[in-house]
Order: sequence, then structure tokens, then C-alpha cells
Amino acid sequence: MSSRLPRPASSPDRLGPLPNLKRKAVDQLEEDDGIGPLKMSALSHPSKPGSTFRPPRPLTASSSNIPPSNIGTTKPRVPPIRSGGPGVNGRSTNAPIPKSTRAVSAPPPKSTRPTTASGARYGAARVKTEAAAIGPDQIQDLREEIKDLRAEQAAKNAKVAEDMDVEKLKVLELQQLHAQQDERLLQARTAESESRRLVADLQEKIEDLQKKHSREIMTCEMDQSRLQRQIESLKDDLRVSEADLRRERDTISSLKTAIAEQSTAQVTLEARIAALQAASGNIQGKLDESDMNAGRLKFELEQERQRTSELEDKLREAETLRRKLHNTIQELKGNIRVFCRVRPVLPSELTSSPSGSELAAISFPDTKEHREISIVSSAESATGVGRKENWEFAFDKVFEPQATQAEVFEEISQLAQSCIDGYNVCIFAYGQTGSGKSFTMEGGPTEATAGMIPRAVEQVFSVAAALKSKGWEYKMEGQFLEIYNETINDLLGKGEFDKKKHEIKHDKGSTRVTDVVTVPLESPSEVRSLLMLAHSRRTVASTLMNERSSRSHSVFTLRISGTNGVTRETCEGTLNLVDLAGSERLNSSGAAADKDRLKETQNINKSLSALADVIGALGEKSERNEKHIPYRNSKLTYLLQNSLSGHSKTLMVLNLSPLAAHLGESLCSLRFATKVNNTTLGTARKQARVVS
Repeated sequence: MSSRLPRPASSPDRLGPLPNLKRKAVDQLEEDDGIGPLKMSALSHPSKPGSTFRPPRPLTASSSNIPPSNIGTTKPRVPPIRSGGPGVNGRSTNAPIPKSTRAVSAPPPKSTRPTTASGARYGAARVKTEAAAIGPDQIQDLREEIKDLRAEQAAKNAKVAEDMDVEKLKVLELQQLHAQQDERLLQARTAESESRRLVADLQEKIEDLQKKHSREIMTCEMDQSRLQRQIESLKDDLRVSEADLRRERDTISSLKTAIAEQSTAQVTLEARIAALQAASGNIQGKLDESDMNAGRLKFELEQERQRTSELEDKLREAETLRRKLHNTIQELKGNIRVFCRVRPVLPSELTSSPSGSELAAISFPDTKEHREISIVSSAESATGVGRKENWEFAFDKVFEPQATQAEVFEEISQLAQSCIDGYNVCIFAYGQTGSGKSFTMEGGPTEATAGMIPRAVEQVFSVAAALKSKGWEYKMEGQFLEIYNETINDLLGKGEFDKKKHEIKHDKGSTRVTDVVTVPLESPSEVRSLLMLAHSRRTVASTLMNERSSRSHSVFTLRISGTNGVTRETCEGTLNLVDLAGSERLNSSGAAADKDRLKETQNINKSLSALADVIGALGEKSERNEKHIPYRNSKLTYLLQNSLSGHSKTLMVLNLSPLAAHLGESLCSLRFATKVNNTTLGTARKQARVVS
């Protein structure tokens, strides 16, 4: 930055031409002496009378610049004084005499002479006269004064140079100061820019804080509103609590009154207690004596219980042994086992007409083994004489009306287990319409009322699971068929009935039906689902004897195949569970009035008659008498051929009605069951083989 300081007055570009030194010297002398202008005549003619001559004074500093060579000239010129001192920027400059050191010359005297050419000549002559009047001494003085002035000028020039150096230093300092100021200004501008950026950031933060503050205010207002609602709710609760408190206080007050009354009563009771304690002391003594007797009796009772438990264990072991021996005898004989079950009276039968609800005289004489059943019938002859008839029948097991499904299955469970061992097992229910065959085989919806089919399947799955530890693995599959009007229907099929023709095939002791759905079974619950499906598709109708009468024979077949991974032995068993249609008469069932019911009844009775013929033929058959067995007379007997021919274990469950109106059908069923029970079949064979 350039300096703005004023240039010194002694700068060379400010020096003008030096004035006439002589004139200045005269003017200085006039000023110092306080006299007016010198008269040139007096200087030029000092010898004239009347003139005053003054010797010349020493010249002032302004007059010492006149060189000797210029004396006597009209216009003397003083050469510039060159100073050896350093000038600006280290160069030698012609330092002029500062304005403060110049001699101030007196103003020239006012001349009255004319300004014409003659006046000019007069002035020139006068100058020459004055120059001639100065002597050598005065010139020498002037030279000395000039020399002094030069020395003084040199000193002043040195001082001026020194002052210039100082000024230069000041200028440098000012330049440095300006540089610092520029740097500070730049820093200030940078700081200002940074401040503006910070201000912008602060403004953004302030806006964010304002937004956040607004949200917080909104949240606080919402919280305040919620708290206000809570306060209102608490106030309501407080009012309710205050009401409860007042009510409780009233209750406490009433309780205090009651306690006071009780305290009075307590005093009375304590007196009574004291009397009773005295009496209880006597009673306690008697009680201790009774405790001693009770302890002795308890010990005796424990001994009796142990004896009873031992006897019961022996009795169970004996019963188990008896059952096993009986099963062995039945297998050796090859007889069909027959159970008889009398159903209980239904509530609807109790509320019907007196003639229809009369019970038959059925009794059970054998109270230990439960193998006998007795029926008594009273009637009047044509002559009016009363006649009483008594029929007694014996079977493998007889179940009274109060017998449960579990008790019935307990006797059947051994046969169901034989299916796992590789035997073919057939269990079929026989009886008149409404005698409880379907309930015995299929059961009700609860676990307690489950029938023989689901219980037998559960027994089979349970035994199969227990035999896994011995290396046996079993696969099971089931099918459900219906024989309706001598036609086989698949109750598990997806299409309509009678769309497919099913044929029965016998091969090496096993029976197969073509084109039927066979379902793999993994659990007993799947069997229940199959039973529900089959039950919904089975053919039923309403008759006079039963509101929901089965008009067909149903056959559930469970096939079991097992393999032992240790012994390499395999076995195949089949469990056939048959629910036969009820035997009935046309007059008692009312089927004669309906064409469809008539045809159904004829086919049912035909198949049951064929079953009786097959069993009769089996009873007459012997080793020497090879009599023809009419299995093909009915689809039912042909389907059960392997179950009736001695290759399987067969059980017939006879179901009876307890009503007197059904006594005739019950007697026919009992006679048929007795015939079946007396039939001798071949010994059952186990379907097993060893895999090489």
C-alpha cells in the first residue's frame, strides 16, 4: 500500500531557480538594519559629499550561494548545490534549501523611475556600478559565508536524509500495519463468513428446536389431556371409594354392635364351655379306651385285608388259568363261541302303551359263571286253563341288561389279540330288529359307550405297539362293506352304490373283495372317522319294531401284516366285525305293506336262513361224512366262508330284547344260537410263515 505522506519541501522536483543572491543580500541587510532601500548613488559614489557610506555587512545564508564567476554580470545564476548525502531510494539528489532556512528578502523599494527603455539602461548601469563597488575582501567573505552555508546545507541535507529514513521506517511500519490490518480484515471477513454459517446453522437448529418444542408441546398437551381424563376417572373412583368407605363405616359400626352382642354371648358360652370341658374329660377317658380297641381292630382288619388280597390274587390267577384252559378247549373243539346279551329297557319304551312296554320274564340263574338264561312264559289254553312254560339256555357267557360295553369287550379282547398273533378272527352280532346289535358293535359317541369295533381296533393297536420292543412291525388297513339285497356296496367308496360290481375271492384262507377302497390305518382315531362315514352311508329305514332299523349286513375288515426283523418271521391276520341285519317277521315289522321293505325283509331272512343252513351243515359234517356246505347260497355266507369253515376263531354275540312283545323272536334267536354253540368246527390255524 502506497504512502500518502506529503513530500518534503526540499524534494528536487519542488526547487525553483535561485533568486538573485546579491539582491537578497541587500534586502537582508536593509531588513536587519531597519533602514529603507539603499540608494545606489551612495554605494556608487561614496566620495560624494552629503552621502553616507556603509561598509557591507556579512551576507546571510541566502547570499552565500553566489559564485565569484557571476559577479559583475547582469543576471547572476547560482549553480545547484550538490549534496553528497543519500537521497530518496539511496540516490544523490540536489537538495534544495528548505523553506524554513531561506532568507526572507525585503520587498523591493518602490521605484518612481519610468519603466521605459531608458529605465532599463539605468538599472543595468546601476548593477555594474554596485558590482564594481564590492571589493575582494567582501568577495572573500562571501565565499566563506557560502562555504559555511554549504556545510550547513550538507548538515541539513544529512538531517533531512535521516528524517527521510525515519519517515521510510514509519512508512514501512505503516505498510506493515496496513498489511496486518488487511490480514485482520481478511480474518474478520473469514470470521464473518464463519459467523454467518454458524448463524445459519444456529437458525436451522433453532427451527429444529422450535419444531421439536412444538411436538413436545403437542405431546405435553396430549399427556395433559390424558392426565386430565385420568384425573377425572380418579375423581370418579374417589367418589365411588368415598361411597364405599361410608358404606364400610356403616358396616363396621353394625359389626361393632354385633361384636358387643357377641361378647355378651361369649361370656355365656364360656360358662357353658367350662361345663362341657368337665364333661369331655370323662368322655375323653372313654374315647382313649375306644382308641385302643380301634387300634386292635384296625390291626386285625389289616390282616384280614391282606388275606383277602391274597385270596383275590389267587382267584384272579385261577380265573386267568380257567380262561386260558377254556380257550384251549374251545380251540381244540373248534366250536363257535356264543355270547348272549340282553339290552336294557329304553326310556321311550317305558312311556309307550302298557301292552308294548310289558317286560318278558327273563332271569339269570347262574350268578357265578353267568352262563345261563331262563325265560318263563304264561298263557291260557283254549279251554281256559293257565299254562306256564319255562325255557333254559346255556352259552359261553351271558350278559345281563346292566352290563357295560367294557365288560362285554373284556371277554372279547382275547380274540382281538389273537388277530395280532396271525389268526383270522370273526365276531358277528345276531338278533332281531331293535335288540341292540348296532349299539353292541359300533357303540355310542362317548368313550364309555364305545362299541366292539373301536375297542377291538384300539386293542390291536395297543398290542402291536407293545410288540415293537420284540422286533415286530405291523401294517394295518381297513375296509367297510355292506350287503344290501344280496348286493355288495362299498361304504368307503367315493361314487354311488351299485355302480361297480364287487366280487368275492378266496385264496389260501384269505378273502378279498374286488374294487373296494382299502384305507391304511395309523391310529384308532382314523378308525372312528371311518365308522362315522360308514354309519352315515349305511342303508336304514323305519319299521314298526325299530324307528331306525338296519336294512343290510355291515362287515368291517381289519387286515394286519407283521414282520419280525430279528427272527425273520411274518404273520397275517384278519379281524372281521359283522353287524347282521335284524331277523323279523313280516306281520310284526309291517314290511308287508311296503314294497321296498318287503324286498329288504325277504333278502335279510334269506341270508340269515342261509347262515343257519351253513352252520347246520357244518354241525353234521365229520371226517368220514364230507357233506356239501352251501356257502354260495348267500353273499353273506360266501363272504364269511373262511370265518365259518374252521380256519378262524369265531364269536357270535346274540342280542335279545327284554320286551314281552318280542318274546317269540327272542326264542327263535336263542334256539338258533344254541344250534350254533353246539356246532363243531375245525381247529383254527395260525397264518404265519418264516421268511428264508
